Amino acid sequence: MTGKGQGFGFGLGKMKELADAFKKAQQVQEGAKLLQEELEQMEIEGESGGGLVKVIVSGNQEPKRVEIAPDALNQGAELLSDLVTAAMKDAYIKSTATMRAKMEELTSGLEIPGM
Repeated sequence: MTGKGQGFGFGLGKMKELADAFKKAQQVQEGAKLLQEELEQMEIEGESGGGLVKVIVSGNQEPKRVEIAPDALNQGAELLSDLVTAAMKDAYIKSTATMRAKMEELTSGLEIPGM
């Protein structure tokens, strides 16, 4: 047996790296809470038909409201349905991109040793 006090193979430098990584992870977790609140308050607008139909969702894709221009009602039920669906897809794509960008901002610079 070698009684050199090697421990688990972690030198002091590795322990500091690990402690720093935990600190960063904790900051990211706190940032994630704030980000969730921010995303809930956001309004992201998807539209179709040149603005005839607008769908507004939060940053975390919760539907908030739908706005339909009077001219859209004259298009008939089938076309109106297509316009609403297209506006929903547009809002979904925009909110997903926003969420991804915000998460990348939050986690940039996070490096965990050994990962």
